[in-house]
Amino acid sequence: MDSEMYDQVANGDGFIAALDQSGGSTPKALEQYGVPRDAYTNDDEMFDLVHQMRSRIVTSPTFTGDRVLGAILFEGTMAREIEGVPSATYLWRTKGIVPFVKVDQGLADEADGVQLMKPLTKLDDLLDRAVGHEVFGTKMRSVVGRADAGGIERIVDQQFEVGRRILDAGLVPILEPEVDIHAPDKADAEELLRERITAHLDQLPDDRQVMLKLTIPTVDGFYTPLIDHPRVLRVVALSGGYSRDEANQRLARNPGLIASFSRALIGELAADQSDDEFDAALDLAVRSIYEASTA
Repeated sequence: MDSEMYDQVANGDGFIAALDQSGGSTPKALEQYGVPRDAYTNDDEMFDLVHQMRSRIVTSPTFTGDRVLGAILFEGTMAREIEGVPSATYLWRTKGIVPFVKVDQGLADEADGVQLMKPLTKLDDLLDRAVGHEVFGTKMRSVVGRADAGGIERIVDQQFEVGRRILDAGLVPILEPEVDIHAPDKADAEELLRERITAHLDQLPDDRQVMLKLTIPTVDGFYTPLIDHPRVLRVVALSGGYSRDEANQRLARNPGLIASFSRALIGELAADQSDDEFDAALDLAVRSIYEASTA
């Protein structure tokens, strides 16, 4: 594990950008950016266009390690280049931003109030490639839709089971059991989730740490015990569908919790903006999310 990357993630001021839209979410992200679905005819063209968007973000002078501690990449982005350099290498060596990669293969159908991850059939190969690209860590998402104790137990068990495989490969996993912001019993679900996560953390060996990516809690400061747990490197928050302003306001009321936003980061960016307009819009987003993460 790279000690400089570790120190930046553990102790740096800033947030982690989520640039990991997958095949299912890419069309919506491109539409939000101003690229309609009829602008491409197949997945290859779609991924070319979204890589152009991501490259424009990463190469912007406003996107640096001074405020952006890390960035989560889609697998396809990791395999591509930015300005002739492998994407993860460019992030770290040119911008000072720690690279992560998304490793899940999407969500299974809902059962018992949750959506587990689909079987990770290519995990070992992806982890090998991530190590080769000098990636620091990974991210994987599952979703809690309601406060079902059995469902939440299964979702956390799965996250930690896969997380241990990732740790064995020498990478730091970001475990992301997202609680849907529209869950009718969101606070109750968060109670069950924190209890189950804590039980797993207490069983980890002293020399192992994970990261957590969680929905901003209903009760301010609710995840402080997880932030302070010695087996947790960092706790980051997803925006979860909140507007950037609301996500920032909620985040700022949770000291120690930092952002890992996607839609709230790129929502004001557009393909037809001039470079100056694009950089100004990105700077506004980065600055506001940084301030909320360091409040």
